[in-house]
Order: sequence, then structure tokens, then C-alpha cells
Amino acid sequence: MIDRQIKRRMMAPFPSVLTRRTHYRRGKAPDPGAFLERYRSQVEALTAEHQPEVDALSRKIARQDQAIARFLDRHGEAAA
Repeated sequence: MIDRQIKRRMMAPFPSVLTRRTHYRRGKAPDPGAFLERYRSQVEALTAEHQPEVDALSRKIARQDQAIARFLDRHGEAAA
């Protein structure tokens, strides 16, 4: 669920990155390198912006996994 939320937030600005034209202007094809560069810069900016949230969620999930493992160790097969 967390991965889906992160991906949804990361992909939200990409429609604005895509070119709106359906045809070439004056016979010149769009530069795929420029699009790729814009895409990479957007991903990098979003990653840097949301890194504290991702780190906090990772720590929370790790704590929950440890708690589940301790619970299963205490209660054994009956809990499973």
C-alpha cells in the first residue's frame, strides 16, 4: 500500500512533463534526450523531497515486523 502511494505521488507531475503536441513542429521531431532529462530531474527532485517520509515509513515497517516476529516467538503456532 505504501509503495502504491509513493508511486502515485511520484507520477502525479508527469502529465505536465509530457509534450502536448501530437505532431512535429516544422518537421522537427521532439528530442527524446530532453524528455528523459526532464523525467530524471523530476524523479530526483521528488525522491529528495519525500526521502524523510520514505525513511520514516521504512523505520515504522521495520518496527512492526520486529513486533510481529516477537509475538510469533512468544505465542508460537497458535497465533499463526
